[in-house]
Amino acid sequence: MKKLMTLVSVLALGAGAALAQDIRVGVSPGEHAEIMEEVAKIAEPMGLNIDVIEFSDYVVPNQALADGDIQANSFQHRPYLENQMKDRGFDLVEVGTTINTPMGLYSNDYASPADIPDGSTIGIPNDPTNGGRGLLVLQQLGLIQLAEGTGLVPTVLDITENPKDIRIQELDAAQLPRSLADLDAAMINTNYAIASGLNPKTDSIAMEQNSPYVNIIVVRAGDEDQPWVKPLVEAYHSDEIKAFIETKYHGTVLTSW
Repeated sequence: MKKLMTLVSVLALGAGAALAQDIRVGVSPGEHAEIMEEVAKIAEPMGLNIDVIEFSDYVVPNQALADGDIQANSFQHRPYLENQMKDRGFDLVEVGTTINTPMGLYSNDYASPADIPDGSTIGIPNDPTNGGRGLLVLQQLGLIQLAEGTGLVPTVLDITENPKDIRIQELDAAQLPRSLADLDAAMINTNYAIASGLNPKTDSIAMEQNSPYVNIIVVRAGDEDQPWVKPLVEAYHSDEIKAFIETKYHGTVLTSW
């Protein structure tokens, strides 16, 4: 009987080892990286070992995924993914939602959008979807008006009214926090704000409202039924991760589940 129990234990251990999988997940700095590190802790007892790979910009994670250097990424919202696939021909698919991070307007010199004077320079991200998002927030705040029908990806060419004669400067999203000293204000994504030491709740002078930019977990087309996808999404959507996000970010990062 003892030998039989030992044999069963060995077989169980072997089965567990066979089920264990290693994957590499690409993230951007800030909350996406911090949350995925916590997801990795939840996923490990489920037999999924997640190696969190941090990228410093928004372009490389999708290229790395398409090239097979990583198995999934978690850093982008749907409009950005759609634009990347259209422009670069990536064959990628969404397998789960993650968080929503309202974009904020930041300034070292002014306490509210109304205080921004005529002729000021405001920075926005230089990629089409986040740049367009920044312009839409500036419209929400009444600083500019955009042409109708531009959807979620307006450009500076779509500005129809600019009563304060504001100059829009397009910069790499990751550089915007460090460029605040040279700008009157800047539209900054929450992950880069947090990574640079800014607190979106206390340091922003305005925040995006009613955002459609929910973030997602993305894999290569054809991999959506791989056995590691379900535990990855389940670990992310766990009560433990929801509690972590609510405790750490105090409402500046919102869960989608």
